[in-house]
Amino acid sequence: MTKWTPRHEAPEPLEGNVVATITGGTVLWFVLFLAQLPFYGWFEDHDRLWWLWTCLAGAGLGLIGIWYVRKRDAAIRRHAARQVPETSAH
Repeated sequence: MTKWTPRHEAPEPLEGNVVATITGGTVLWFVLFLAQLPFYGWFEDHDRLWWLWTCLAGAGLGLIGIWYVRKRDAAIRRHAARQVPETSAH
C-alpha cells in the first residue's frame, strides 16, 4: 500500500463563538430531559428509560464543556493580548 500524502495544506480551523455553541447545546439537552420527565413511566414500561438519562448526562457533560471552553477562550485572549506589541507614550 502506498502512503497517502495530502496535495495541499490543511485549512486553518474555524473559530466561532464556541462558548455560545456549547451553552446552547447544554441548554437543549437539559430542556429535553425536562420535557421527558412527565413520561417517566412510559419510558420505564417500554425499556427506554436510558433516553431520559442520556439527556441528563448530556446536560451534565455540557456543564463541564462550558467550563472548559470558557477557560480556553480566556487563555486564547490572554495569549493574544501578550502578542500585541506595547506602544510607548510620547
